[in-house]
Amino acid sequence: MKSISNLFMGDRVIWVVYFFLCIISLVEVFSAASTLAYKSGSFWDPLIKQALFLSVGTLVVIAVHRVPCRVFKAVPIFMIPISLILLSVTFFMGAITNGAKRWLEIGGVPFQPSELAKGSLIIAVALVLSRMQTEDGADRKAFKYILILSALICLPIFPENLSTACLLFGVVVLMMFIGRVPLLQLGKMLGVLFTVGALGVMILLSLPKSENSSDDGLLHRFSTWNNRITKHFASDEDDKAAKLDPALFDIDKDAQIAHANIAIASSNGIGKLPGNSVERDFLSQAFSDFIFAIIIEEMGIWGACIVVFLYIILLFRAGRIASRCERNFPPFLAMGLTLLLVSQAILNMMVATGLFPVTGQPLPLISRGGTSTLINSVYIGMILSVSRYARQVSEPQHTNFDGPMDEIKRTRDKGSLDADVQPA
Repeated sequence: MKSISNLFMGDRVIWVVYFFLCIISLVEVFSAASTLAYKSGSFWDPLIKQALFLSVGTLVVIAVHRVPCRVFKAVPIFMIPISLILLSVTFFMGAITNGAKRWLEIGGVPFQPSELAKGSLIIAVALVLSRMQTEDGADRKAFKYILILSALICLPIFPENLSTACLLFGVVVLMMFIGRVPLLQLGKMLGVLFTVGALGVMILLSLPKSENSSDDGLLHRFSTWNNRITKHFASDEDDKAAKLDPALFDIDKDAQIAHANIAIASSNGIGKLPGNSVERDFLSQAFSDFIFAIIIEEMGIWGACIVVFLYIILLFRAGRIASRCERNFPPFLAMGLTLLLVSQAILNMMVATGLFPVTGQPLPLISRGGTSTLINSVYIGMILSVSRYARQVSEPQHTNFDGPMDEIKRTRDKGSLDADVQPA
């Protein structure tokens, strides 16, 4: 029993949340991936692949959470340049999936470089905020450095993956607020962004609608954004009528939205139980972007509430861990990574329930995925690493300590600290 506890160290609640999300992923991906099973010719193939990814992800969590969190400070030094190179290569040579160039294939393994870039930026921002803290808050220069880093990462992502770029920058803004960046600087920036965003939406809405934008060059995603925004907000009377009247709704053009709504409505609030989904056969991304709709269809409102509650617990536990840290870098790291996971989950659930225009954001640790699952597991491992550090600070009597600082604290508490030993 002690060997198991030594294997799964850190915050036990986060471990429980992680394993619950993995269990839900196995059940729902297996249920929602009927089209994948049909194409592969094997009924068990989707379950075996997802179980393999989650098993490797668990090993990744175990390995990463044993690394002292101070080691993560070195990650941006080499990951930021690598991310920039991969994002540039993807922009020019990436594989086109669903009308967007977001994927690279190295050694036969496809992955999204934006997943690497997101974590790299969050760690870099945490490092800047921790290094530039003063008694009155973050140094004013921290704002400039963070904006430069954010521009380097978000701008290459923006043309092909608008939702990811906006989501990532939103997390950075929240980190700056938590890191006590002067509110005047944040206010001016948000004012400029609001103005630019409003102008951008006006330009998008003024563009002619187009269903096929594959030949529009660098601006080929503009018509896609236009169509999604106008369909979601129903900007004219004809669109509103088509959106509200089932007889006028074009289920072929808006199949994802239509079948997600049907899945939610047909649950009757109590669900059909796992494995009994009907809309999984009609939703093209039932196992990924719209898996939350399948969860509601099969598990009802109570199942959806459990999933939401798990992410809320993850956020609150990260906040508690951050409040117990004595140094600056670990809490910023834990909160930044947790905000990234939780905000992506919120966006996915809003899309599945029709509260936000369609985007390509999977549900973290639940949606089917390879590299995204592994990278999210790295994030969980980092958060658990911070929790190990926070626990050791609050419990100096623990026999396992990371270095001489812990020994000095333990000796001092016993009243036997030598006079010439000064704590760092």
